[in-house]
Amino acid sequence: MPVNAGERIRLRRALLSVDSKEGLLPFAQALHRHGVELWATRGTAKVLEAGGVPVRPAEDLTGIGSWFDGRLKTLHPGILGGILAPPGEPADQELARRELRRFDLVVVNFYPFDHLPPDDPAAADRIDLIDIGGLTLARSAAKNHAAVTVVSDPSEYPGILEELEAPPGTIGPATRRRLAGAAFARVAAYDDAIARAFAREAASGEGFPDEIGFRPSPGELRYGENPHQSARTYVAQAPGPLSPWSMSLKLGEALSYNNLLDLDASLSIVAEFPTPTAAVVKHGNPSGVASGETIREALERALASDRVARYGCAIAVNRELDGDDLEALGGVFVDLLAAPGINESTLVRARKRAKLKLVVASAPAPDTPRWEARTAAGHLLLQQVDRRQLAPEDFRLVTTAKATPHESCSLDFAWRVVRHAKSNAIVLASGPVTVGIGSGQPTRVKAVELAVEVAGERAKGSVLASDAFFPFADGVEVAARAGIRAIIQPGGSVRDAEVIAAAEKAGIAMYLTGWRVFRH
Repeated sequence: MPVNAGERIRLRRALLSVDSKEGLLPFAQALHRHGVELWATRGTAKVLEAGGVPVRPAEDLTGIGSWFDGRLKTLHPGILGGILAPPGEPADQELARRELRRFDLVVVNFYPFDHLPPDDPAAADRIDLIDIGGLTLARSAAKNHAAVTVVSDPSEYPGILEELEAPPGTIGPATRRRLAGAAFARVAAYDDAIARAFAREAASGEGFPDEIGFRPSPGELRYGENPHQSARTYVAQAPGPLSPWSMSLKLGEALSYNNLLDLDASLSIVAEFPTPTAAVVKHGNPSGVASGETIREALERALASDRVARYGCAIAVNRELDGDDLEALGGVFVDLLAAPGINESTLVRARKRAKLKLVVASAPAPDTPRWEARTAAGHLLLQQVDRRQLAPEDFRLVTTAKATPHESCSLDFAWRVVRHAKSNAIVLASGPVTVGIGSGQPTRVKAVELAVEVAGERAKGSVLASDAFFPFADGVEVAARAGIRAIIQPGGSVRDAEVIAAAEKAGIAMYLTGWRVFRH
């Protein structure tokens, strides 16, 4: 045997244990012609014997045969010892003392767990298709590639046979290392497929996984929140509530870190609504949201909600974009525009707009289980996405004044939007259109003041949604002076009585939901 990994190794003895028999017989015949002694597990040996290839049964190496209906065949020192023995005379002596045979070549592939479609009838019993022995053989041989050549896929057979021709019967160190890397990659992919299958089952329930794996996603971010910060995106290895959304950049330069955050925020908002809806977002916060008969109408309304904040915004719509819809953008500088579909004529017209990034994407349906993640203090924080919807019983009237049917619809609209604004958050709406949004404020009264300031005269006759309770009556008093007609809020403050009294005094209809929609 060679004493280091840099020498060519002559193949003298091979172990074959494969699930896929593709190309096996001609490969084994060629190995036999090169004088390689062949050993094989039972199913593999039958194929070789039928083809007239001399082969010895692997069970002669272990003396245990096949246990538990084939679950245990190769996990034995009689086989693994011959694969893991390092090169060199000391190991040869130990092999001889233990009456073991050294293997120079391991040919293995795995049960088809990762290739079985979920709707295959055998999928119900796929637990029995989880390969244990094959992966152990591949991993062991790959680890010991200084002394062993591992072939883990039929596609590698031709290359091996070609190299065996010169010098005859030998394999070089570069090939051994390359094949070892390929084997490790296949083992990792196989384990990942198992993890994904279990994750799919777990995703159907409400429990969180004990472990989460991530891998880098394709493409690169230009930079992080600021140009001096580097950034990278990762996706969960197992599909489920953390699976990435399907999206495709159709126009413009690569998306940035902030683009992705705004894309998530805007798409999540429009996914709330069944009617044509547009959401204008700046720095992760909505500045205007509106529904309409058409996407163009929704865009015009949403952009009119805040004519200052819309500069350099991100916009999402929940219908395919038509070329005429772009007319609604007028002279507004839009950084990013997302829609679930974009036709070719729209794309042609969009190319005339400077610096526009056009993305085909849509958020998962509201009834799709989703998780969202953040980091804090070195911890990954994971929670269910807030998908709770208002029910009729959530409108608990606590004032004499009642909302009109139109105002009730406006309250429902405002509540759907306010859950997407950073706390403290206030949304003013008139019909299915926001007229003022105050978000990310340190006090609730400041959030009301900001929303009223943005709305101006439009605040009169509008309704208000608050993401959490009013701690004092001052926010309601500001709303009353602005002419707001109805308020929906969670309630739960120790001063609820004072807050309700302020609404009663102003003739404002107030409804309590009993649950908040913080977005910290």
